[in-house]
Amino acid sequence: MLNKGDSCIISLFLIQTNAIILTSTQLTWQTLQPDSAQYQSVFSRIADEETDALATVQPRLLNALAHLHHQTQGFPLLLVRSQENRDYLAFIAQAAQRVMADSTTLYGGDYHIMADNVTLQPPSDPQRPFTSQGGIHFAEWIEMEQLFGCVRQYKDRIQLEPGLIHRANGGTLVLSLQSLMTQPILWLRLKKCIEQGYVEWTSQDERQPLPVSIPPLPLSLNLVLCGERETLADFQELDPEAHEMAIYTEFEENIQILDEDDMLAWCRWNAELAQQAGLPLPEEDFWPELIKEGVRYSGDQDTLPLCPRWLQRQMRESALMGDEQLNAEALRDALEARLWRENYLNERMRDEILLRQILIETEGEVVGQINGLSVVEFPGHPRAWGDTSRITCVVHPGDGEFMDIERKAELGGNIHAKGMMIMQAYLTAELELDQQLPFSASMVFEQSYSEVDGDSASLAELCALISALANQPINQQIAVTGSVDQFGNVQPVGGLNEKIEGFFDICHQRELTGQQGVIIPACNVRHLSLNQAVVTAVEQGRFHIWAIDQAEEALPLLTGKIWSTEDGLGDCLLNTIQERISLFNQPDGPQRPWALRWLNWFNHR
Repeated sequence: MLNKGDSCIISLFLIQTNAIILTSTQLTWQTLQPDSAQYQSVFSRIADEETDALATVQPRLLNALAHLHHQTQGFPLLLVRSQENRDYLAFIAQAAQRVMADSTTLYGGDYHIMADNVTLQPPSDPQRPFTSQGGIHFAEWIEMEQLFGCVRQYKDRIQLEPGLIHRANGGTLVLSLQSLMTQPILWLRLKKCIEQGYVEWTSQDERQPLPVSIPPLPLSLNLVLCGERETLADFQELDPEAHEMAIYTEFEENIQILDEDDMLAWCRWNAELAQQAGLPLPEEDFWPELIKEGVRYSGDQDTLPLCPRWLQRQMRESALMGDEQLNAEALRDALEARLWRENYLNERMRDEILLRQILIETEGEVVGQINGLSVVEFPGHPRAWGDTSRITCVVHPGDGEFMDIERKAELGGNIHAKGMMIMQAYLTAELELDQQLPFSASMVFEQSYSEVDGDSASLAELCALISALANQPINQQIAVTGSVDQFGNVQPVGGLNEKIEGFFDICHQRELTGQQGVIIPACNVRHLSLNQAVVTAVEQGRFHIWAIDQAEEALPLLTGKIWSTEDGLGDCLLNTIQERISLFNQPDGPQRPWALRWLNWFNHR
């Protein structure tokens, strides 16, 4: 038995331990956004630096294009993992132009038509329709006639119209892979033409032959096909031989920022994009704001996007709001206007919470109830947003079953079920039971009427379960996100910025108390790029964000009690649960109500 002095010492130790955990895991406002101040010198000399931005940010693409250009054997095919819109195809064609030397060689030939006699002469005039000097050509969508040309007949007159393949003869043709996959006959014919080295004329109508005999046109062509990973997988299934023999590369979607040279290359890339779009050079204060938004887009503070379409959109909208000037205020106004346009659904869902049609508590303490965080994505909606979910757990005498109500109701996905089982395995190992747990538990997402999937709520579910087992209330002013493994390590999750901002908006609407906050995985800190309202509230101490590595670190923040002590003594949640189990297993322990005894007997029949 502990005397009164020992109890006071242990209590003081636990209070100090909780305070240490509280302060050691709490994030400062400086960590909530990317640190762009260290690159201020870079922003001031962008206009003075003459760097090859394309070569710096897309070295793999340029290397593959150079390899394709100098390839003399095999099938001249390059597969590029990229988006398939016109902007990307234009940039890839521009990159191909850089590695392709100017040529005066003429390719193709010159057709002469005399009545019903068609002859082919060697190329002599580059202005003739079937004579080409190569070059780079691209198309976002192609049809049979557009690609291979056609034969037109009006009365007794024959006319040959060139296609894209004739204009690109001797050069490089850049195409969208999706357009070929939706029309497989195009790919088969195109492949045959490149392999045999000439283009044969065919009738558009299979039921009618060509009105005259037309000599085939000699062909020398490099082919670049651009597509997303799913499209590339379909192409591999359609033609595994061509996929295996092709050169492969990727249009890099982002760049790792490790030093000032990387930041300079990224800024120069943006400057070139602005120039191509007919926009002025961004001002110095524009870059930090673009970096913040870029980090939200890429999901990492050390990674910035290279997508030309996305970057040009930010600059075009900023120029529209800033009277053709690219500065910080213009970009902020553009982003706020876009958020307002796209935020209708989010506001309606938030109103449901504020009107208490959806019950979310942001004050008080409740046993077995916790605020979990999720991300909502509606089909057809351009923006995801954070949503708060009330997760509850009820514990009662039983045979140790953990009931996932979402799974039982067929509303839980496989990944969610996996997270639940991992969480249960961790708790069972921590309790070190030599017999079955004499309690059963049920877990549910309250007021959730659609499928729940993902394991980002497993940390919150674990805390709710421990709270119910220990009969210790959880602080409702704190929300939790993160997944756990079987050893209690807290793992990173996605959509972190949206989740934090979603809970902050609810707390802000109900008035910030200075005690509210969010618990996140420590390995997620590098993904933070929160809006200024959250950063300001954290700086002023009106909102808090804690980053943890172990699941047990969340419990003092939520319950005011630590999970366990080194010597196994003292007031902690683990001891409370074990004592409750021991008390229940005692022969002279409290008898179950007759209704529960009858129900348990019935379940085991």
